[in-house]
Amino acid sequence: MDLNIYMYIAIMLLAALVAGKIVKQLKLPNVTGYLVMGLIIGPHCLNILNDDLVAHMDFVTNLALGCIAFSIGAEFKISFLRKVGKAPIVIGILEGLGAVVVVDAILLILGYDVTFALAMGAIASATAAASTLMIVKQYKSKGPVTNTLLPVVAIDDAVALMMFGISMAIAGVISSHGKVSVGKLLLTPCIELFGGLLFGALLGLLMVIAVKLYTGRGNRLAITLFMICITIGISEIVGFSSLLACMMLSMVFVNLSKYREKIYEPLDRMTPPIYMMFFIISGASLDITIIASVGVVGAVYVIGRVVGKVLGAALGAKLSKAPDIVSKYLGFTLVPQEGVAIGLAATAAATLPEYGNSIQTIVLCGVVIYELVGPIITKTALKKAGEITKTA
Repeated sequence: MDLNIYMYIAIMLLAALVAGKIVKQLKLPNVTGYLVMGLIIGPHCLNILNDDLVAHMDFVTNLALGCIAFSIGAEFKISFLRKVGKAPIVIGILEGLGAVVVVDAILLILGYDVTFALAMGAIASATAAASTLMIVKQYKSKGPVTNTLLPVVAIDDAVALMMFGISMAIAGVISSHGKVSVGKLLLTPCIELFGGLLFGALLGLLMVIAVKLYTGRGNRLAITLFMICITIGISEIVGFSSLLACMMLSMVFVNLSKYREKIYEPLDRMTPPIYMMFFIISGASLDITIIASVGVVGAVYVIGRVVGKVLGAALGAKLSKAPDIVSKYLGFTLVPQEGVAIGLAATAAATLPEYGNSIQTIVLCGVVIYELVGPIITKTALKKAGEITKTA
């Protein structure tokens, strides 16, 4: 029997609610439960959610990521940044660079092609903002690690895009044997990065004005969703980074509007069902059968990325004189990886078609592993840091 979209939405929400109850008993993060349940009901297991449905639910994924980016952008209050200092910026840059350098170095030492190594290293820098934010919210973690983590995750996406743009420009020139200029290959990532930031800032100014004109929770919630949706929509049309645009939208708004508390609290109440569907869909897209097919290079990518992020975060914390607890635990909270990495892998595959299948298979395998164990590692790190007291 063919089901309509409303039935599928109901199934996803029911699956998420059941998963939440199960993982609560097991003392695991909700994110892990949602992903595993999505995997079970997805096309690679029970096939309740088939491939066509998963492919056509990308609007849920984009909206969820937009809301997540908007929420993280709120962490960039000038007053807060003055309080935490330069640590998040230094750590965000060095943990991203750490993953790139470690993965690149190991692959080159093992004799892999330079262009392939550059692509894999660049993708390794990306971190999953969604999983991280969900764990922080679920367990209401508080402390220096959490305070540093959220800005670092936000900065991470910018670092990942810049590192990817530079790495792929170099790889593109090498693979084209000088037929394409570095300048031309760098143009696209520059437009994606700086265009997204500028566009988000402009819409942030407009949102400040709109929230002044309209009062009432309903109207302001509608304005928030409108701004997030139009940011995502136009960014996709013109080639901007929708994640960075939504972050900048929120960053400008939170620093210029006195009505910020009236915006974020209603949004936080509305978004959990969207996040539930997002993680169910993410789980449904995972295929654990590919894990056995990636071999040594897959192990290098999965392990090398974690080592690079842990070492880079620790170095950044030391250089910025962050608390010792940040140096010790922050890197382990950056393990999850998801949608951004998959998007970068698709772009890399188009730039380097001779390695396209290998790149996408390895990255997807990494996402499967990171998304299933990453939230647990993040929770454990925050708990050992003494910043999680809630056990539910």
